[in-house]
Amino acid sequence: MGRPPVFPFYLFILCTLFSPSPALAGPISVPSIPINFTASYLQFIDNSGAFLASENSSFQARITNSKPESRSLYFVIIHVASHTIVWSANRNRHISQSSQLRLTAQGLTLYNDSTHPIWSTPPNPTPVSSMHLLESGNLLLLDSTNNILWQSFDSPTDLLVSGQTLPAGKSLVASSGDDGELSQGSYRLVVGDDDAVLQWNGMVYWKLSMDENTFRDTSLPVDFLMFNATGLFLMGGNGQKIVMKRIIKGNSQGLAFAKLDYKGLLSVVSFDSIDRSSNQVMDGPSDRCQIPMICKKLDVCSSGGSCRCAPGFHNDPRMNNGDCIPTDTSLVFPDSCNNHTDFKYLSLRNELDYFSNDFTDPVIRGVNISLCQSLCSKNCSCLGVFFSQRFGSCYMITDYLGSMKSGSGDRVGYVKMVAVGVPNSDVKDKPGFPTIVAVLLPSSVVLAIAVVVLVCLRRRFSRSKQDDEEMDLVSIPGLPVRIDYAELAEATENFKNQIGSGGFGTVYKGTLLDGSEVAVKKITCLGSQGKREFLTEIAVIGKIHHVNLVRLRGFCAHGPQKLLVYEYMMRGSLDRTLFQGDTVLDWKERCEIALGAARGLAYLHSGCEHKIIHCDVKPENILLHHKSQVKISDFGLSKLLTPEQSGLFTTLRGTRGYLAPEWLTSSAITDKSDVYSYGMVLLEIIRGSKNSTTRSNSSAAALSPCPSTWDSAGQQRVYFPLLALEMHVEGNYLELVDPRLAGQVRSHEVEKMVRIALCCVHEDPNLRPTMTNVVGMLEGVVPLVEPRLKSLNFLRFYGRRFAESSTMSEGTQPNQLMLYRQPTSSTSSTASYNSFSYVSSQQVSGPR
Repeated sequence: MGRPPVFPFYLFILCTLFSPSPALAGPISVPSIPINFTASYLQFIDNSGAFLASENSSFQARITNSKPESRSLYFVIIHVASHTIVWSANRNRHISQSSQLRLTAQGLTLYNDSTHPIWSTPPNPTPVSSMHLLESGNLLLLDSTNNILWQSFDSPTDLLVSGQTLPAGKSLVASSGDDGELSQGSYRLVVGDDDAVLQWNGMVYWKLSMDENTFRDTSLPVDFLMFNATGLFLMGGNGQKIVMKRIIKGNSQGLAFAKLDYKGLLSVVSFDSIDRSSNQVMDGPSDRCQIPMICKKLDVCSSGGSCRCAPGFHNDPRMNNGDCIPTDTSLVFPDSCNNHTDFKYLSLRNELDYFSNDFTDPVIRGVNISLCQSLCSKNCSCLGVFFSQRFGSCYMITDYLGSMKSGSGDRVGYVKMVAVGVPNSDVKDKPGFPTIVAVLLPSSVVLAIAVVVLVCLRRRFSRSKQDDEEMDLVSIPGLPVRIDYAELAEATENFKNQIGSGGFGTVYKGTLLDGSEVAVKKITCLGSQGKREFLTEIAVIGKIHHVNLVRLRGFCAHGPQKLLVYEYMMRGSLDRTLFQGDTVLDWKERCEIALGAARGLAYLHSGCEHKIIHCDVKPENILLHHKSQVKISDFGLSKLLTPEQSGLFTTLRGTRGYLAPEWLTSSAITDKSDVYSYGMVLLEIIRGSKNSTTRSNSSAAALSPCPSTWDSAGQQRVYFPLLALEMHVEGNYLELVDPRLAGQVRSHEVEKMVRIALCCVHEDPNLRPTMTNVVGMLEGVVPLVEPRLKSLNFLRFYGRRFAESSTMSEGTQPNQLMLYRQPTSSTSSTASYNSFSYVSSQQVSGPR
């Protein structure tokens, strides 16, 4: 049966314009409209206001309401199957049913009832010829040669569609509410030069880089944000380089929307066109209490999502908006500071905090609470302050006051109030020199008083000079909380409770005054480094926040003593659990540990403002907490690298067994050196024992390909990385699994981990994957790479020398270890394998 004749489009337009009844019935399937076209809601009421559709009718251009019960009409592009408005023209000025949209050679113009234009496309020097709606949801204005003169994708509202970009400096603006109105609200997604951030009234409350699945590839300035079904990508280098990426797992195909909703939450939703179902695959921030107005003003947001008034405030049923008001009825919020000179400050509990404190520097440091409040009293826009008692830091809340969240106890909040009926006071106590009151006293008494006053003033000037010097030191932005040495000594029982030691110092367990458990590290290896240099490095480390990195809670610089205070990890280091613990880690938890450590390293390498090479990746520096939390410690204490410095850093530090070959040559140390160390750790996670280990006579038969030696107790000493290489070649992966997991792991699961580990330990650093790609391979979103056997041959010589050194160690120096020396450019790779040297373990490891 033949296809019915197609009704010519120009006849459709003529019938529409001259028909006595302008209403059009039936489905809309016209993807393009020429100029001199007019549409209104009444004209297309039978089609819900739709007058234009994409080729497959996935998207429609409509004049419609955002909700059936709403009488406010908008010109929008809508995704039909999911009923999602992807773009709107007049979101801040709705229209009525008779208002018209006109397409002319000058462009699109939307009029209100009074035929006044309320929205239009920018003027073009070239006349518009037609309007076209693509299957991507992009509305185009084209000239006679089909060049794009304007497109809706260039003017996004609160949502991005798969394939859409958002240029740097542009933003998505959330709607003001969920009542059917599309007007702009207070939340924005803004693309900056180095990150994408969420803002509330201009104040940052979340960054894309804070998401645990986001990784930075380069430090180039951002050109635009690109969104597709696989994730969010910040692009630089004229759009050719990925600066930062947030991969969305399990969503490589199909349509997706990234929307900033009226509550301030950025959500990515995938849509299945087959079963017409939606699935939320990402949101930020993950901690809803970080959103400024997740609750009402001065409500406290708890982790469960409930809201309650802050201490000293309550809900008044007579208040329609439900905001919290002071419990003390004599206090009210000041309407302005022009009519008041005597303010009161209502204190909040010290376990409360405010979202902006994490994203702004204090307005001043090294002051007391009185001066902090005085600064707020003099600022008409100041609504309250947060004050850090330990550090003397003053944070000011201005213009807008949102809800509160749980804090760490380091800052105390104060809300600015004024007493009802209290007269203004022009005289206030001000800090300064003591007032001298003239009284009639005997001359001897007057002389004694004068001496006392002079002594006090001298001490005061001395303290002031010391304070100025201290302020000069602590004026470095980004410093974490400063903790007194006496408090740390008391917290650690005078540094008696030692829980570990490493290349940078000794670690003690302690309990701070607020009851929180911490790990206190005494730094012993910074040599003659001055206080300012120390504080500058600590400021950089203090800004690093990632779920897989141990959080730096504070620091202490007390004379020559330099201490760092970290969160305490109750399960200790990986080596204790993996090699010494009574409980055997199951395969799933080992995979989670491997992934968590990889994410932490990837963030250090590419997610920080300054690239950080760890330089000592080993199980002792991978810490475990409850609920399988994995965090890397001791990062940032090695040299911090700028891009210019990264090729020049050759300081030898690390731990034998995990050092990359380039450590023993003049080759530059890069982030690929950490990748090698991670690969060695990954092999130990697979085996559940050290890479250099022993096996009993009964279980050694299968190890014949691996160079080994026997000790007097009948144990065979094995170099496990070489065994992993041999079993990979043979495809016998189950031989490599921890024997305690026998029968619990499938071969392909082990193969994945072994292949990743072997790729990480390639002799050539350029062949090693980045830690970001390691994360992708572990997650399954990046294809596995096949190990290069030629770049792994050095493991055979490592294994042979390990066996030889094991034999020699019985009668020679036990502190020496045979290590491979990488060939120079003038020697062949094959010949160089016989060139080894003895290197002291202290030389290799650095301070231990």
